[in-house]
Amino acid sequence: MSQPTPADAGHAPVVVSNVVGSFAWGVLHDRHPALIERVRQATAYPVEQQHALDALLREIAEGGVVEALDDTEPDAAQWRQWGEGHIGRRWADVPFLWAESYFYRKLLAALGYFTPGPWKGIDPFAPFKRAELMGATLDAELAALDEIPRLPAAQRDTTLLHASLWGNRADLGFQLSAGDSGLGERATGLVVDDTAAFWNLLDGRRPGKVCLVADNAGPELLPDLVLADHLLTTDRASSVSLHIKPYPYYVSDATTSDVLDCLARMSAASGQASEIGERLRQAVSGGRLVLRSHPFACAPLPYLDMPAGLGEDFASATLTVMKGDLNYRRLVGDRHWPATTPFSRVTAYFPGPVAALRTLKSDVITGLAPHTRAELETTGSAWRTSGTHALVQVRT
Repeated sequence: MSQPTPADAGHAPVVVSNVVGSFAWGVLHDRHPALIERVRQATAYPVEQQHALDALLREIAEGGVVEALDDTEPDAAQWRQWGEGHIGRRWADVPFLWAESYFYRKLLAALGYFTPGPWKGIDPFAPFKRAELMGATLDAELAALDEIPRLPAAQRDTTLLHASLWGNRADLGFQLSAGDSGLGERATGLVVDDTAAFWNLLDGRRPGKVCLVADNAGPELLPDLVLADHLLTTDRASSVSLHIKPYPYYVSDATTSDVLDCLARMSAASGQASEIGERLRQAVSGGRLVLRSHPFACAPLPYLDMPAGLGEDFASATLTVMKGDLNYRRLVGDRHWPATTPFSRVTAYFPGPVAALRTLKSDVITGLAPHTRAELETTGSAWRTSGTHALVQVRT
């Protein structure tokens, strides 16, 4: 599905990682080496994988050059095509979105994820995901769902939408969102709030399909699933297509096994959490909650370049909901947009109504009101990357 580049994209440079001290520089320079060591410590990989991790560390070291995937990797040809003009250059000098994605693909290659043998299909991030999902605080968070049915309908809508939004900050948010004061405390961090437009788009019409493009697993995926259940039980959606990753991507991105783990976690709880878990299991069995894992979900490209089949899926939806920071970067383009660039303009190519639920964790931002931008920029804080601010943006 080939779409024209937004007219003003030429005036918004692509984000790269060669500015020392920038967020993108910090990811490649600090976070990726630290992640390799974290993966190494979490799982007892054998010598071959250990050596491959050492080689990847050397490759991504400061000033390191991007090396091609081995031809034995199943998608090596596809990555050569995606990497045209990037292979052989410094990691810091290629587009940040591409470099970050390629790092994770090379990490899987180093660990033999796609290689026939005993380590094939072993998720290197599973230990982190399991630890988060089984955390002691999660029981209290899930228990807070028992308060949701007591809320007025409009507040219930806002609470569950904002719980999904703030789940991107790694806590569920049911407890803080269940009361008026807590919700107000969260809402002060919203730099754009199209919550009313979100629900207006779904109300007063025959329910149709909603596409929910997930981001992280564990404590973030749980409120996404609760939101999906709410859409189904309130007849805002006849079905929900939950788009997940076909294989591990970034640190904790959701895959099919993560969805199943979350459903099991809720079903094993009590009260509302258990009821929601059971309803969602039935929705999967009955075809009202459909899991999708298109290969493009792991592509190092913006949604502007999505293939026709995926575009048709989104076009057939009443609404597509994009969760999280990476999906936002892919939706608007990973560029240094002026912060007041209209969200509707940079998403005009998208084949249907789209909403972004995102906690801010990278530099890219669009759609701010001028006075909001001015207020944020006078704070001196890292509001674009700290995860303390969020947005709900809707383009009808």
